[in-house]
Amino acid sequence: MGLNIQAEPSYEPPTWPEQPGQQGKMLHFEIEVDDVAAAVERAAAAGATQASWQPPDRDPTTLRIMLDPAGHPFCLWSDD
Repeated sequence: MGLNIQAEPSYEPPTWPEQPGQQGKMLHFEIEVDDVAAAVERAAAAGATQASWQPPDRDPTTLRIMLDPAGHPFCLWSDD
């Protein structure tokens, strides 16, 4: 399996959370981790940031939405 990522000169970062009439996410990774807090720290060290909006109905110790440096959201989650 491969994953090819390509730059786009007219790129516009997605809006999170998604909103009508705004650029939506183009991909979305759900990454299962053993320790969400440790994974957040590791992702941040690699250039990601925590999204300002987090689902209010989810426990932040089991799910965090992050944004990669280009603004794409991805989830770090654990079922613990």
